[in-house]
Amino acid sequence: MPSDTTSPIPSPLSLRPKDAAKALGIGRRKLWELTKAGDIPHVKVGTATLYPTEALRAWLIEHARKGVRR
Repeated sequence: MPSDTTSPIPSPLSLRPKDAAKALGIGRRKLWELTKAGDIPHVKVGTATLYPTEALRAWLIEHARKGVRR
């Protein structure tokens, strides 16, 4: 059976803090401030903090609509 070499690489379901900050265009310190305040969607898995990509997208769109600044 031939393998499908044209399949796109799946997008990650979540991002680690460094990658989440980069994707949002903010610094890691600001990301931690938002995380600690509970202002940005995140999930704790053991000691890891993960940022679900779809939740980040929705959060960013919602805040862009409201014009909220932090």
